[in-house]
Amino acid sequence: MKKIISVSTVVLMLLSACSAGINIFTDRDEVTLGLQFSQEILNNSKEYPIYKNDKVKNYINERIFQHIMTSPDIKKKGVYSYQLEIIDNDTTLNAFAVPGGFVYVYTGLLKYLDSEAGLTGVVGHEIGHVEKRHSTQRITKAYGLSILMNIVLGTNPTQVAEIVANLFSGLALLANSRANEEEADQASLSYLRSTRYYPGSVKFFFEKLRDEGRISKGGEGLAVFLSTHPDPIERISSTDKRLSNLGIEIKTYTAKGEGIYKSEYEKNIKARMN
Repeated sequence: MKKIISVSTVVLMLLSACSAGINIFTDRDEVTLGLQFSQEILNNSKEYPIYKNDKVKNYINERIFQHIMTSPDIKKKGVYSYQLEIIDNDTTLNAFAVPGGFVYVYTGLLKYLDSEAGLTGVVGHEIGHVEKRHSTQRITKAYGLSILMNIVLGTNPTQVAEIVANLFSGLALLANSRANEEEADQASLSYLRSTRYYPGSVKFFFEKLRDEGRISKGGEGLAVFLSTHPDPIERISSTDKRLSNLGIEIKTYTAKGEGIYKSEYEKNIKARMN
């Protein structure tokens, strides 16, 4: 005799799974969400204008982004639609990623950084968020009940669009936990170890902000970054500890030489943006 499980029991079981940190989204769902987000950005060109300088975009894509993607530690490069886009906003020092492999960098951040290594560390960090599926983990936690009810009682064809619309406002989706940020920092270091770039460069941006006193003061362009990236000072220390444990020389954002590429950054990115 088959045992009949009630809908309410199934819902409670699924909710318990969500509270335990289980992600109910599949990789295919991640790609679908990413496409929705990318379209939302394209449709919202006033707030998220796409940068039109092809020389800079092509250089960053070919020299940096595609080079990072050669890392064997990026496991889902054949699953997600990895691509990088630049948002034309000089007043914002930030970058973010959405499900399915879409990575966005603001021109304000590009102009603030001073080495290819610094940019590579940031991009590697954002790829880490995608690979670790941090966005859909947060969506599962925040929207678990409504999503699970749709799964049990019948899918709502507008569900994905509703999630994107609700979370896109102010890019609330980007509010990462301390654990998420640490995991993405560690992933960036791992990815960069097989590239030409210094593997600890994920901390270069924080070090420059710290030395200029911009973290404690907030600073123009940092409101969104500081609200979505907790404790940048502590993350410098965490990265240094990882480097030390791996026997890798600890360098700062002021370093020059192998793995840093300051002159290349100045010539091929910053000079072309002026």
